[in-house]
Amino acid sequence: MAEERIRVLLVDDHQVVRRGLRTFLEVQDDIEVVGEAADGAEGVERAVELEPHVVLMDVKMPGMDGIEALRRLRDMGSRAKVLIVTSFTEQRTVVPALRAGASGYVYKDVDPDALAGAIRSVHAGHVLLQQEVAGALLSQDAPGGGSGRGPSLTEREREVLGLIADGRSNREIARALVLSEKTVKTHVSNILMKLDLADRTQAALWAVRHGDAG
Repeated sequence: MAEERIRVLLVDDHQVVRRGLRTFLEVQDDIEVVGEAADGAEGVERAVELEPHVVLMDVKMPGMDGIEALRRLRDMGSRAKVLIVTSFTEQRTVVPALRAGASGYVYKDVDPDALAGAIRSVHAGHVLLQQEVAGALLSQDAPGGGSGRGPSLTEREREVLGLIADGRSNREIARALVLSEKTVKTHVSNILMKLDLADRTQAALWAVRHGDAG
């Protein structure tokens, strides 16, 4: 039985950009573009309606921008992974986007194969961070990240946190540690609670900052 195709929603105020992205993606056997939106507000509505797996979200748009749309989706409990599409000159906007819950970002001139790979990666639960952006995030005080050492984690939680930092999805962590996905989800929830972190991105950054979870 063939695996389900990755459902993608394109959110960008420039039609030519959306058309280009769609052209890139429609030749991929495992990716399906299910809809488009021209601003953040429409993007939120379409995401609720279409339930995509991945949203490609521009940052600067009229009305509701990409970061506010991201926050709305997160507040609404959307399970879609959001991949920010930005230009190199807008890199300063990447940090707030990641803090708002984005799973990563790509540049607007991204190579088609790299774009498809990025979509597959975030869909699998990975976090896409370039070194300079990770450094910018780590230089700021993230929740739970400013105390040189966090609450004590169990040995198993340290193992799970290390694999999160490696970009592993819950399924991959479950396979690596011979656990059920449900058990892994419980460990992830406990890690986030103990370290006072909002999401996996912050957990990965916490692990990078502290070297280990001990």
